[in-house]
Amino acid sequence: MKIQQPINEYYEELAPNYDQDRFGNTYGQYIHQQETSILNQLLPYPATAPTLDLGCGTGRLLKWATHGLDYSPAMIAEAEKKYPDRDLQVGSAWDTPYEIARFQLAYSFHVLMHLETAQIPMVFKEAARILQSGGRFIFDIPSKKRRTLLRYRAGHWHGAQSLSLDDIRVLAGEDWEVHSYTGVLFLPIHRFPIWLRQPLRWVDDLLCRSPWRAYASYLVIELVRK
Repeated sequence: MKIQQPINEYYEELAPNYDQDRFGNTYGQYIHQQETSILNQLLPYPATAPTLDLGCGTGRLLKWATHGLDYSPAMIAEAEKKYPDRDLQVGSAWDTPYEIARFQLAYSFHVLMHLETAQIPMVFKEAARILQSGGRFIFDIPSKKRRTLLRYRAGHWHGAQSLSLDDIRVLAGEDWEVHSYTGVLFLPIHRFPIWLRQPLRWVDDLLCRSPWRAYASYLVIELVRK
């Protein structure tokens, strides 16, 4: 896939400084807090069943998993420093090294947003292959409704993909059903003063769980394997 090479090159170079560059500031910390809060609600800690962080990067969200996979060897090297006890491997999200029905749970954050539309069903198909019946796949994606409303246009591949819940149902196919979804980053928090961001978290969290959550910046969607 033509998009995979620039993604890999980008993250190979960024890996040693990724955590600090992306999540060492108040904006990144805000997103991280919202994402980890959602995962705390959806996933047991410590993991009680085989669980895969698909696209684990440097291991920022590897806490809930027993296994991690990423396309970038440099990212995996950083993740191994944090979690030397996890089973971490290099591989593609649509061509993993795992056997059929290996996992009960899988999650994937900040991955599908970089892929072309044709690649996303491949990820869903592979997740269906490695998950047991009744297994759950949790992932995030920028909201198409939000971007359409704001007339946002991505300038390049990074974070360019966005989907609606209806799009997800079509792309996921017959292997999956949507179980739940919530939002991340409803408020344009980057436009608020730094000192005001954390006090606004509870408002943002409330909006991200409200009937308007489809208009948050990102959707976190939970699929269940049929």
